[in-house]
Amino acid sequence: MSVLSNPYFHHEKAAFAHLEKLLWINGVVCPHCGVVDKAGRLKGVKGKNGKVRLGLWKCYECRKQFTVRVGTVFESAHIPLHKWLQAVHLMASSKKGISAHQLHRTLEITYKSAWFLAHRIREAMRDGKLSPMGGNGKTVEVDETYIGRLQGVAKPRGGGAHKNIVMTLVERGGSARSFHIDATALNEVTKIVRENVNRETVINTDEGRWYNQIGAHFMSHDAVNHSREEYVRYSAGDTITTNTVEGYYSIFKRGMKCVYQHCSEKQLHRYLAEFDFRYSNRVALGVDD
Repeated sequence: MSVLSNPYFHHEKAAFAHLEKLLWINGVVCPHCGVVDKAGRLKGVKGKNGKVRLGLWKCYECRKQFTVRVGTVFESAHIPLHKWLQAVHLMASSKKGISAHQLHRTLEITYKSAWFLAHRIREAMRDGKLSPMGGNGKTVEVDETYIGRLQGVAKPRGGGAHKNIVMTLVERGGSARSFHIDATALNEVTKIVRENVNRETVINTDEGRWYNQIGAHFMSHDAVNHSREEYVRYSAGDTITTNTVEGYYSIFKRGMKCVYQHCSEKQLHRYLAEFDFRYSNRVALGVDD
């Protein structure tokens, strides 16, 4: 039986019950005052449209009404909750993503609503304050790639000066973090790596000029020389390679070219958050293949 046959993907009452079970593990939480387990369920209350409001609660402490949607990505959106849950599942479990056009067809909502919904979910996928990657005995691979086109920059005869530059940090066996960087700011690369990686980490990169200053800030820095067709090197029991981060880019580029096809510079950070989220949670999401 397909996971999409679950009732909470098709019925609004079941969707509210499912989300309450996920978010209120230790009891109903009032999003207005934060008090726990001091609320009562309201039944039969109608909204401005004349329809009964599902999943409605009232806090006994602050006397305000709320549903489980308040304070979440699902708040203040006129899209049924069960369709939101379908969209979250489809975006999280589709290895290379799912387009707004496909969401529009699958969920039977307008393209405008599908686009809005997808970007809200991507924003929710963006991590807040993160702990440093790596640590003693761990390796983080760093690499950059080019995607799309910079606004207002003409395409030259050769090179990637007209494209957006993405830099990604991947901890072997762990998570990924991607950044849209400025091609003219070499110092930005070292700054990003220092802010996101533990000093006791081994750093692996290619021979790119971006990474010349990185080694001084970490346990060690080893590079493979792609210009000499060196992709893996073994030294004192260590594997020196950037194959892991390049594997991430393989998925990212196929998704951007084949699924999304076009991404503006303004929205790029959201797509990066989506691919980072799926990669970092790949085992839990069942997309580790």
